[in-house]
Amino acid sequence: MDPVGSSSRRAPAVGRGTKMRAAVLAAAVTELTSTGYAALTVDGVARRAGVHKTTIYRNWEDSDGLVADALVSHFSADIPIPDTGAVESDLRALARSLVATMTTPAGRALLATVLSDAVRVPRLAEVKHALFVDRFRRAEPVVARAVERGELPADTDPAELLKALAAPIYFRLVFTGEQVGEATADGAVRLALAAAHARVFRAA
Repeated sequence: MDPVGSSSRRAPAVGRGTKMRAAVLAAAVTELTSTGYAALTVDGVARRAGVHKTTIYRNWEDSDGLVADALVSHFSADIPIPDTGAVESDLRALARSLVATMTTPAGRALLATVLSDAVRVPRLAEVKHALFVDRFRRAEPVVARAVERGELPADTDPAELLKALAAPIYFRLVFTGEQVGEATADGAVRLALAAAHARVFRAA
């Protein structure tokens, strides 16, 4: 990575332990958003977090490990799971939440990182896989409840339905660069539900 950090002034000191770790991880996400993965440096993160770079090296082996932990910390926070009593409104809430998350500066930085050469770094490749798998796993109860209510076929595979829900959103974010918003999310819900009712997502 480029040895030049992007932040020229050190933030106020943050102490040690949990508070220090939280400050460093938050600074890493902010630095990643500002500079991109290739230009991110431990020096830059340290200045932004208000710690000495040796503090970071005592807790993280290298900048790749720091970025990996920062992404996990930022994006693995509890995801609100809607329970409106109807599958369409539940899926709409999930899809709109995904759009809202991935169109923030941090969300776009995550996409840029996992789609860049950084994905060749084993630790970051593992993080990419874990983040997306975890997001789908947490949302599966939405589909399970819909099956129990008789709104979806009994053999619906929750993971496959949720992937189909997310696919149109990620396609526009990653490949076409189109603007995404609530209309994109709502369209993805209609497509996913139509396919589910056609039993496209039958569990193996």
